[in-house]
Amino acid sequence: MTSANVSTTAKGSAGTVGLRKDHKINWWLTAAVAVLSLTILVPLYFTVVTALKTPGEAGSFGLPSSWQWHNFVDAWNKVNYPKAALNSAIITVCAVVLTLLTNTFVAYAVARNMDKRFFRFLYYFFLAMMFVPFTVIMLPIAKEMGSLHLDNQLGLIILYTILGIGTNLFIAIGFIRSIPVSLEEAARIDGASTWRIFWTVIFPLMGPINATIAILTALWAWNDFLLPLITLTDQSNQTIPLAQYVFQSQFTSNYPMAFASYLMAMAPVLIVYVFAQKWVVGGVMRGAVK
Repeated sequence: MTSANVSTTAKGSAGTVGLRKDHKINWWLTAAVAVLSLTILVPLYFTVVTALKTPGEAGSFGLPSSWQWHNFVDAWNKVNYPKAALNSAIITVCAVVLTLLTNTFVAYAVARNMDKRFFRFLYYFFLAMMFVPFTVIMLPIAKEMGSLHLDNQLGLIILYTILGIGTNLFIAIGFIRSIPVSLEEAARIDGASTWRIFWTVIFPLMGPINATIAILTALWAWNDFLLPLITLTDQSNQTIPLAQYVFQSQFTSNYPMAFASYLMAMAPVLIVYVFAQKWVVGGVMRGAVK
């Protein structure tokens, strides 16, 4: 090693050490994040301790005098959790698959034709769907699904696919436009059609964005209450949020059993989100940059 290389290495090491020494923790920002995290931790704590109390102790923040673990068993039987969870899983998985197969292709078509007036209109039309309150279109949707005999799980899957297209396009189009067009031109020279180019070139590159869209769609479909309420007419098809409505009545509410049911319903998606949150954040960040 020459003296010049040694000098350069020493300077680089000194610069790295200097950067590390200059790096300081922003305690004000850390304190703000800690305080804001209480908005999640406090309700979560209240939910857990309430699920383990008697109905008479519900409503207080203190620990239960005796741990009522049977609330989870009672909630499991009351809600018929296996059947409700199976319905929710079928709807969620099918909605995610159909969304990935359709919304991403629409995003690709719009992203590659933004210079055309019709596709620009489609882009802003789909984005406008994000700003329309669901309560405005709730009754027309319920009436339409009933008249088309789609007041079932299939209709609910179609609704999740269509109503989520605005957000999904907003996430996906920015990422697709960052993919070099030269990749598609090279595939087209080799004789590939537009359909084949999308599935063999573009779709594999959209892995982080597809993961983000899949996770957001799964969280929405699993936790949604209002859309299944106005769409499903068969009691045997009810999802977990609908089945949990059995704990609420006009004269009484069994809060401990209800909260135990909420925790069981929250567990699957919470586990999925904990392991997949990096794709959600990374996908949104990539989609925001052209």
